[in-house]
Amino acid sequence: MPIKISFRRFKLLGLALLGLCALPAALQAQTGTLDKIGQSGKVVIGVRESSAPMAYRIANGEREFGGYHVELCEKVLAQIVPQAKIEYMALTSQNTLPLIQNGTVDLGCGPTTNNQARQKQVAFALTTYVSEVRMAVKADSGIDSFGQLAGKTVAASAGTTAVQLLRKYGKQQQMEFETLLGKDHFESFLLLSSGRAQAFVLDDNLLAGVVASSPDPKGYKITGEVLGSEPIALVLRKDDPAFKQAVDQALAGLMRSGELAQLYDKWFMQPIPPKNVALNLPMGQTLKALFENPNDKPLEEFRN
Repeated sequence: MPIKISFRRFKLLGLALLGLCALPAALQAQTGTLDKIGQSGKVVIGVRESSAPMAYRIANGEREFGGYHVELCEKVLAQIVPQAKIEYMALTSQNTLPLIQNGTVDLGCGPTTNNQARQKQVAFALTTYVSEVRMAVKADSGIDSFGQLAGKTVAASAGTTAVQLLRKYGKQQQMEFETLLGKDHFESFLLLSSGRAQAFVLDDNLLAGVVASSPDPKGYKITGEVLGSEPIALVLRKDDPAFKQAVDQALAGLMRSGELAQLYDKWFMQPIPPKNVALNLPMGQTLKALFENPNDKPLEEFRN
């Protein structure tokens, strides 16, 4: 005997089934990062391909990715989840926050500025680097100040805070210049090296890394006033206090032991791959003070 189901009951049944199908996704969203790592046996870290010396593709046979923040992430995870296998995922400035936010990446190890706008989407660990936004130009360009960029073309990488600082400077100085955005730092540097742009604006450490990796490191110089100092930190999911606490505790321990200072020296003062050129960027007093008294203040509070 056929069973008769009214349209209303059929509709309600369908909604109930849809709810059941959505349940695992909802439960997954509520699962903390530490639980997620424990269940999967792996941890996914977000790296960069062209952000030397912070995070970049080395591909020298020994390892594919390296850098100050990459090795820092590895040391932190070795303390928190020593049994987990680390998987590396190359990210860009534009997709870092979304992939952290949706749980695809567990820990962002690229150079990401901690600011209040980004804190609405993700959380930041303790500050582990302080960058100064300046510019790279050709050594024989005669350019030493941002004031000399009027009427010229300036390169910057899409999605970086350097873009915002550059535009702010232009408005404040009532100066007009053309801005070309590269998809990553290599492409932005190519705009400079090819002559399409007369300057490339970015964090000083990243500029030093790109210049050191270029075919002619002595053909460029980092110059200009400091447009802004920014706290750089590892990135993790928002509203996951257990994972943030674990990461922050591990970082604080590395700061106290002096291991983080040694790591800085390795990547900023010693020759680094692929060309074994030293960046020679000594640790600034601001970062030294942060290692003594760690905090996770965003850019807006950091400047005050």
